[in-house]
Amino acid sequence: MMDLSWTNMLIIVLCAIFIGVSKTGLPTLGILVVATMATIFPARESIGIVLPMLITADIIAVTYYRRSVNWRTLFSLIPWVLGGILLGYALLFTIVESRPIEIILGVIVLTLIVVQFIRERWGAKWMDDMPESKAFIVVMGPLAGFTTMVGNAAGPIMAVFLIAISLPKKEFIGTGAWFFLSVNLIKLPMYGQLGLINGETLLFNAWLIVPILIGTYLGIKFLPKVPQKHFNVIILILAAVGGIRLLLA
Repeated sequence: MMDLSWTNMLIIVLCAIFIGVSKTGLPTLGILVVATMATIFPARESIGIVLPMLITADIIAVTYYRRSVNWRTLFSLIPWVLGGILLGYALLFTIVESRPIEIILGVIVLTLIVVQFIRERWGAKWMDDMPESKAFIVVMGPLAGFTTMVGNAAGPIMAVFLIAISLPKKEFIGTGAWFFLSVNLIKLPMYGQLGLINGETLLFNAWLIVPILIGTYLGIKFLPKVPQKHFNVIILILAAVGGIRLLLA
């Protein structure tokens, strides 16, 4: 599995840098990494390779943004997210082919972006109230849990959710960092049990720690330079690109 060309190794190093940037500066950049890694490795196996990389960057992100967290939002999501994780685990346990999952994720991501765009441009009163409703959390929580379990692909879903509830950009990053560190640690033993993480994949991950750290530094430097309005637009555009990439992979 690790017999790779120099071109693929270069792409993987760039992906490691992008993972760092995604965790500290541009969250939805991560979905491009997930899609790219799935073209280098078999899609199902790639999620086990990517998870420890994500956790490494998560630790840096929660350390740096530890004071910028909306705990109320985080705690309201967790019970619903856990249900989605268990559903995703059951699916990974029973199927080998990942293409149908990628199509489902792509459709979900693009649908959520369209809903957010309509809400901002022509939103009716019920759409303005939607992010504050219990139903919104009940839907988005399991979606985030399911997509992160089956493909490490919850970035766009969480991005749309956090933008919809109007979190400032630093709070957006800090809340997202704690969310993903929590769920990724929960997923770790599950991926191990499924054989997606083993000694060989962890040794491969160890070689990528330095580029991941470089990426986290670049993300930290980038975030303060982007106005909130532009930040929201960039996040939604990258989420859309990721959704389309999942459909066309």
